[in-house]
Amino acid sequence: MTTPDITVTGAGAEAPAPVAVGVTRLLDLDEVGGRVERTELPGGLRVLTETMPGVLSATLGIWVDVGSRDETPAVAGSSHFLEHLLFKGTTSRSALEIATAMDAVGGEMNAFTAKEHTCFYANVLASDLPLAVGLLADLVTDATNTAADLESERTVVLEEIAMRDDEPADAVHDLFSETLFGDTPLGRSVLGTVESIEELTRDDVDGWYRQRYAMPRMVVTAAGRVDHQQVLDLVTAAFGNRLSGDGGPAPLRLGEPGTDRPARSSGLIARRTEQTHLLLGTPGLARLDERRYAAAVLDAAVGGGMSSRLFQEIREKRGLVYSVGSALTHYAGSGAFSVYAGCSKKRVPEVLRLIRAGLDGVAAEGLTGEEVARARGQLKGGMVLGLEDTGSRMSRLGKSELSYGEYLPVREVLGRLDAVDEQQVREVATELFGRPTCLAVVGPYRESDLDRL
Repeated sequence: MTTPDITVTGAGAEAPAPVAVGVTRLLDLDEVGGRVERTELPGGLRVLTETMPGVLSATLGIWVDVGSRDETPAVAGSSHFLEHLLFKGTTSRSALEIATAMDAVGGEMNAFTAKEHTCFYANVLASDLPLAVGLLADLVTDATNTAADLESERTVVLEEIAMRDDEPADAVHDLFSETLFGDTPLGRSVLGTVESIEELTRDDVDGWYRQRYAMPRMVVTAAGRVDHQQVLDLVTAAFGNRLSGDGGPAPLRLGEPGTDRPARSSGLIARRTEQTHLLLGTPGLARLDERRYAAAVLDAAVGGGMSSRLFQEIREKRGLVYSVGSALTHYAGSGAFSVYAGCSKKRVPEVLRLIRAGLDGVAAEGLTGEEVARARGQLKGGMVLGLEDTGSRMSRLGKSELSYGEYLPVREVLGRLDAVDEQQVREVATELFGRPTCLAVVGPYRESDLDRL
């Protein structure tokens, strides 16, 4: 491939006009030589890189815009099952050859499946980037997905479901999604169910692969000691004649509009546990909602750290729990806010009373200026510190492209957090904490007990 033309996009500008296929856009350039660049190749494949001066490694990711949200109940868990299955071999490499090639250079290769995307990644020395590109491209374009491999991996996936079920702190999160979103793709577990996994056939999983793993749905990201042109050359060689046609990338996932009311008021997994694990929450903000920055500040101040209101009130002052904290989850068109706590059964009523009182207080009175400033600082510091390694930078590129359809330089995100004030936080708190809540519980209870909590 010849060196592409380069156009520069200024930080903070409106979304740029479409750029011709093969033209590279410079998305960011910092004072120490860091560069973020993006090129769209024929067929709709997108390539984004971040050059990080001073590191000796590189992390490569191949992202596919498909996850459990795309599944019907009959094939629930297909995306995650496929993530496992692709490592079992391609037409040119066996599973052992794939593993041996990466181990021989001291690299790490893995994958994960989420509600709305799947990612295959490898962390290697920069000199071994050609190997990483070749291996991952082979997995996502040329896997064999044989019936024999499917049967052996079926047991592995069922063991993973059993492992989740044996860990109450994990099981309660899936239960909360089911309680909040009901029998919808967002409400179902990424892992699927024992029944759906046992029923999946080779045609189901391989058909999912042939249909969904197409160039318009894929994004390649690399961060570290990388050169954008080198990555383009490697990707072009690895994907070969699949990079053809006039079609562009798949449109940004927008999702169905969210609701402000949970599907159910409560959910229970009755189990004889020493601790009761619970999640209390409400529907949240969609991923593209501009109020997400104010919501992030709210979340950090309410339950995001050791100085947060809930941690101080429930653990530090009263010693009722070991762990308590809040979380925001954003999806296309929808989202969730939740508070997790784990405690003995006898303390559950008091813990829930304090959580509800804490949220009601913030909804009515907002946060103090000191709390807002501290939360902003926590988020900014956590973000910058979390981007010190090549893997986190690679991941940020992929999520920016697939989830938001744009790349925002770190300094711009920090600026948006700095712009959040007390009034914005209070308005978001009034809306979120004024919505009906739902409660998910894993512990020694009966359904009738939940009415009294």
